Amino acid sequence: MKRLQKLRTSIAEMGLDALLISQPQNRRYISGFTGSAGWLFVSVQNAVLATDFRYIEQAKGESAEFEIIQTKRELRDWLPGLVRDSGWRKLGFEADVVSYDGYQKLSEATETNGGSLELVSTKGLVEHLRSIKEPGELELISRAVALADTAFEQAKALIHPGITEKEVAWEIEKLLHQGGSEGAAFEIIVASGPNSALPHAQPTERRISRGEPVLIDMGARFRGYCSDLSRTVFLGEPGKALGQVYDIVSKAQAAAIEGVQSGMSASQVDELARSVIEQAGYGTDFGHGLGHGVGLAVHELPALGPISADSLADGMVFTIEPGIYLPGQGGVRIEDIVVLTNGKARVLSRASRDLLI
Repeated sequence: MKRLQKLRTSIAEMGLDALLISQPQNRRYISGFTGSAGWLFVSVQNAVLATDFRYIEQAKGESAEFEIIQTKRELRDWLPGLVRDSGWRKLGFEADVVSYDGYQKLSEATETNGGSLELVSTKGLVEHLRSIKEPGELELISRAVALADTAFEQAKALIHPGITEKEVAWEIEKLLHQGGSEGAAFEIIVASGPNSALPHAQPTERRISRGEPVLIDMGARFRGYCSDLSRTVFLGEPGKALGQVYDIVSKAQAAAIEGVQSGMSASQVDELARSVIEQAGYGTDFGHGLGHGVGLAVHELPALGPISADSLADGMVFTIEPGIYLPGQGGVRIEDIVVLTNGKARVLSRASRDLLI
C-alpha cells in the first residue's frame, strides 16, 4: 500500500520506531478500517490494528495488510505485551488528538521495565499525506459534490415565504439521503434575514420572508468522503446594500479561483480574495479564513487563511468561500470546492449561482 510506505518514510525521518494512530479519519486512511474504535501501530516492520471484539471480523475484511489483534479491558492489559514483542523504544503519538487523560493512560500502560519506551509527540504526519488526493479519492469527492449540487437545486424549489429555516434544513437532509448520500457531511446551515450575518448560524423556527437573504451551507458524504457547498439566495429582489455585497463576494471568490496557483502559500490565496473585500470597504466584515481542505473530514489540510503556513500543491482539494456579514442586516457567503490540477484551480461544484429564487 503506497500510503503505508509513505507513512513509514515519515516515521523513519523522525527517528521513531513506530507511530500510534488513533484519529478516526487517519486510521481509516491508512488501514481502510471504518469501525469507530481502534488503534493503529505502524513501524517499518509491523502494521498492527488493535480493536475490540465488536470489530474483529470487520477489521479482517477491511484491513488485509494489517495484523489484527483483539484488545481486552484497559490499555495496560494488552499494550505492554505488544510493545515488548515488537522491541519498540520510541513510539510517536498524535499530540493534537490524544487528550491529557489519554496521554496519562498511554504513559502508564507503556511503562514497562522501568519505563524503557519513550513517547514522542507528533503532529500532522498522516494529515499531510491526506492533503494530496489520489485519483480514486478525487472521484469520491466529486460524487459527494454532485450529490450536494443536486440536493441544493431541488431544495431551492421548496423555499417559499413562510417556511422556517428548520424546515428547509430538514428538506435538504432528506434530499441528500434520497440522492444517495450517507447523510449530511456536517450540521446543515440555513440562515435567513439577520441570521445570515452569523457565519455558523443554526437553523431556527424563523420564517423566511421576501427580499431577504437565505444562506445555505451544506455537504454530502459518499463512501466516507465529504463535500461542502454554500450559496446565498434571495426570495425576491434584495435591498441595494446586500445586492452590492453579493457582487463583491462573487468578485472576491472569482479573484481567488482565477489567481491561485500550485506553489503559492495559502495566505497568499486568502489575500487574493480579502483584498477585493477590503478595497470595497468591508474588510472588517470578513472575519474567517478563505477556505479549508476537504476529504475524509469536511475540514482538513490545507487551511487557507491570513496566518496559514500551508503551501498549496497539485492534488489538493479545498474550498474557496469568502463572505461578508453585516450584523442586523444579513450576510453573504459563496463557497465552492476546487482541486489544483496542472498548477491551476478546477472548480468541482456545479450548483447554480442564481441570486433570485
